[in-house]
Amino acid sequence: MVLTGRREEVLRRAAASLGPRAHWMRHDVTDSAAADGLVARVAAEVGEVGILVNNAGVHLKKSVTATTDEEFARVLDTHVRGAFAMTRAVVPGMQRRRRGSILFIASMSSLMGIPLVAAYSAAKSAYLGLVRTLACELGPSQVRVNAIAPGWIETPMLHQALDGDPARRDRILGRTPMGRFGQPADIGWAAVYLCSAEAGFVNGVVLPVDGGASIGF
Repeated sequence: MVLTGRREEVLRRAAASLGPRAHWMRHDVTDSAAADGLVARVAAEVGEVGILVNNAGVHLKKSVTATTDEEFARVLDTHVRGAFAMTRAVVPGMQRRRRGSILFIASMSSLMGIPLVAAYSAAKSAYLGLVRTLACELGPSQVRVNAIAPGWIETPMLHQALDGDPARRDRILGRTPMGRFGQPADIGWAAVYLCSAEAGFVNGVVLPVDGGASIGF
């Protein structure tokens, strides 16, 4: 396992928490020209890439009229261009070996309208188009492409957003049939399944892990 990101100390701590088989390499996904070099380095130092999880992202909560061109582009660069570059870099090896799994971490904003997140919603919705197209294109090579759409997961970021807004918290829980927030492990176990041999015939799927929020009323 290789973790990538821009913040070395965060990567170091995360890898240490996962055990001796976890490695980290600094990489900025917005530097799409560096993706091939990263994949080559991973192959040389750790092993060929059999699973890619596209999880890098930035958030922007602003009205559409307040969102600048630069801010909109920055969100799409990180999510869409970054994920596309990493995917393009790993695909040749996966096709050559005739196996591989690519996972995109989408969002509830891929599935429903959420105000004040136009850039984020556009980026996460683009993931679904990539998943469907790539699943069809790469399926004959036995390379599977899927996505997870997390619901509201109990993280520090969630608490930062909701602790001072009890009305919004109650509104979210009120439309979630299970009546609670998810845990980070809920997303982790879904990712383990989709990337495993047990999901060997699952391709082109967008799996909501949301306690039913995307179908709740």
